[in-house]
Amino acid sequence: MVRRVGLTEADVEILVVGDLETVRRLVDAGIHRGEACRCVPSLAEALQLLCRRSASFEAVVFAPQDQQQRQQLHIVLEALPILDAVPDGVALVDEHARIRWANAAFAEQSVLEDPTGADFYGALGRPEFEGPFACPITRARETMQRSHSVLARDDGRYYQVTAVPLCGGDGTLAAIIAITRDITNEVLQRQKLHAVHQAGAELADLTPDTLAEMDVKQRIELLKSQILRHTKDILQLDSIEIRLLDKATGRLDPLLCVGMNPEASQRPLYARTEGNGVTGYVAATGRSYLCQDTAHDPLYLPGAPGAKSSITVPLILHDEVIGTFNVETPQPGRFTEDDVLFLELYARDVAKALRTLELLHAEKLTAASESVELISREVSMPVDAILREATWVLDRYIGHDQELSERLRRILAAAREIKHLIQRVGEQVAPSDAIPVQRIRPPRHPLLIGKRILLADADEAVRQAAHALLERYGCTVEAVASGAEAIAMARVSPYDVFICDIRLPDMCGYDIFRALREIQPETPVILMSGFGYDPSHSIVRARRLGLTSVLYKPFRVDRLIAAIESVLTKPPCSEAPPSRRG
Repeated sequence: MVRRVGLTEADVEILVVGDLETVRRLVDAGIHRGEACRCVPSLAEALQLLCRRSASFEAVVFAPQDQQQRQQLHIVLEALPILDAVPDGVALVDEHARIRWANAAFAEQSVLEDPTGADFYGALGRPEFEGPFACPITRARETMQRSHSVLARDDGRYYQVTAVPLCGGDGTLAAIIAITRDITNEVLQRQKLHAVHQAGAELADLTPDTLAEMDVKQRIELLKSQILRHTKDILQLDSIEIRLLDKATGRLDPLLCVGMNPEASQRPLYARTEGNGVTGYVAATGRSYLCQDTAHDPLYLPGAPGAKSSITVPLILHDEVIGTFNVETPQPGRFTEDDVLFLELYARDVAKALRTLELLHAEKLTAASESVELISREVSMPVDAILREATWVLDRYIGHDQELSERLRRILAAAREIKHLIQRVGEQVAPSDAIPVQRIRPPRHPLLIGKRILLADADEAVRQAAHALLERYGCTVEAVASGAEAIAMARVSPYDVFICDIRLPDMCGYDIFRALREIQPETPVILMSGFGYDPSHSIVRARRLGLTSVLYKPFRVDRLIAAIESVLTKPPCSEAPPSRRG
């Protein structure tokens, strides 16, 4: 016997479950002392009666007694008061999906005033199925196993339905328990997350082929328009601000400002925790900041007109803050922690996209810089030839034909200006610090910038290498192949450093050293020797006259740079006193 609790004494009946013949014998035997009985042949029909809110039975009798059915019925009857209080909708339906009982939560989910007796799906507004199975109730009935599905209603609500079959003692279906859980927020969050990922993928799709015809400004404008569209479509926001961090100064420079007060967008901000608002705090700490009430937040500085809440997240690339992303709204408490997460995810893709643009720009600048270096290298030798020939003529006509001398000087100046112009163009297109690692630019050497160097070496490869190696550091290199050409050049033009091989076609290193010292006593001289071979003892003799620097071929670039910087920092040496052996 299963006894219902909380029943009134009026109209009390006993519900008897079993075949009619057995029930009649029990009644005739007077087991129930003549009390009124309601007889049903199956557990399914008993459940239909018991689940009616108006039903009032003193007891339920199984004839013959079936322990499994008694236990199932007992569980259902005991659970009904509990199920009526749970937040998820619960409905007891028959094999035809008719509702026999529903709790209060399901009644609230239903589009009907009273869902009892109605079709299960009709009570929910005929939603569409989004799960793997078209009808979880049908599948639970056919397989006698638990089944799941997701229902989408026209009003934008989503419900997860779980159908659990309840079996009778003979294994037949007695009823189905349908549990409906409102998962609207979860579905919308997943949809928004998917939209964020899609937006990020669109930002990341900035390939060189797509942007080949765009300059840097056009690329930035394209990125801005995409960010603005995504922010409006996904987050439904119109007021956004993106600032990029200047590593050298700590300043946060505006990149994109929409919907902000003009004074707010022009406000100077730095990556500091104090005095620079939420944006400065986020840039300094690398942590996101959710402001639910702008009027009472100590860090908030006025941004968008009438803003009541805001989110600011850092733009992070390779664990380094490169800027900030801020959104604001006039609705107080508008944002949640989930919104912070979405904006953080999108900000990562924004940072990657900015890096892509920066690298593409740097790649373009690097290619331009390499082109300038190639041009400089190709014209260096012809310009040297012009300088040598014009100097040779000028050296012989000085004092004889003033007009010719002036014309030759103008030719020399024009030839040198060609090299200076190429060098200045190279400096203007030099890549920034955001260049690919395979294109590392040589370190700057301030002492070499603007210095004019005369190189004398019979080997053309050495002269070409001097141009390629030294001019990238800001030097002006002029190269000749003989001692006579070097002396002629020194007579006509001043130099900061002379670099001469000790075995020139027309004179030894000692002779060229003495000649150059006589013409320009203040200019240091560096002598070069191949493998230390010095049959004329030029280096030894030149040292007696003040030679301080010698390079032994082959030498590394760093040794050449070090030798030049060394002689530039040393005071000029006077001629050594004559030897007493003489």
